[in-house]
Amino acid sequence: MTPARIPTPLRVVYGLFAVAALALAAFTLVFFTRWIASLEPVAAFLAAYPGAAPMPEGQGIGIPGWLSWSHFLNAFFLLLIIRSGIRIRGEKTPGGLWTSRRVKKRRMSLTMWFHIAVDVLWMLNGLAFVVLLFATGHWVRIVPTSWDVFPNALSALIQYLSLDWPTHSGWTGYNGLQQLLYFAIVFVASPLAILSGARLSAFWPRGDSRLNRAFPFELAKAVHFPVMLFFVGFAIVHVGLVLATGALRNLNTMYAGQDAVNWTGFWIFVASLLVMAAGWIAARDRVIAPIARVFGDVRMRGGR
Repeated sequence: MTPARIPTPLRVVYGLFAVAALALAAFTLVFFTRWIASLEPVAAFLAAYPGAAPMPEGQGIGIPGWLSWSHFLNAFFLLLIIRSGIRIRGEKTPGGLWTSRRVKKRRMSLTMWFHIAVDVLWMLNGLAFVVLLFATGHWVRIVPTSWDVFPNALSALIQYLSLDWPTHSGWTGYNGLQQLLYFAIVFVASPLAILSGARLSAFWPRGDSRLNRAFPFELAKAVHFPVMLFFVGFAIVHVGLVLATGALRNLNTMYAGQDAVNWTGFWIFVASLLVMAAGWIAARDRVIAPIARVFGDVRMRGGR
């Protein structure tokens, strides 16, 4: 039996109740956290650990140009990865097929080929980022150098939840919570996304029984999608806090490479959003197909 479809007006009512419940939960969490922060032991803890991540003196200050560019490219490639990933999950009939010229049995949908191609660009950008991070000494911005990062991260979390946000400048470094999250993004979530994606791809050596037992397909599938959700959730919270905790200074730091309050970084940020929107719109079969033909044979549905 097909389950009864909920009428549209009723779905709207349910949606409004859900939004109201989430808003109530958020307000409750804020007021509860503010009460916790007002208690004497917690206030003393916040005074002892203001939230700033400890870093070696004089290192990791400022945002060099290569970091700004890798930050933008990372966001751009991730957007296209998510776009193609959503298409793959909902694609019942591929609009086109890509076949390798070297390995004729290696065939996949055009959307899957695009997903993997952007993955490769994302990985190359990430590799360049990590190499430059350590070559220039800016690794101290995201790699903890002291155990004090953990109490400072807890302090920063309490400040964020109570809406009494940390006021330090990202130009000189990150707070403890930011440092731990950025470390997790670069050195935990990204490798998990790469390894699980490689296991799910057509390029995995499926005939190698030892590898398949060591890394089962089901495990990779169980890891890959939640990691993508983690990236999406992080991006939403990250952008929201950037805009809410001193938008002009934060955008200038990352996009204009200057510790100042003016509109330069804001307009560069707007331009980057337009580029990302154009990439999202252009990521369709008729645009992807000519590029894919450079690397293999493409057969569009209906013989196109």
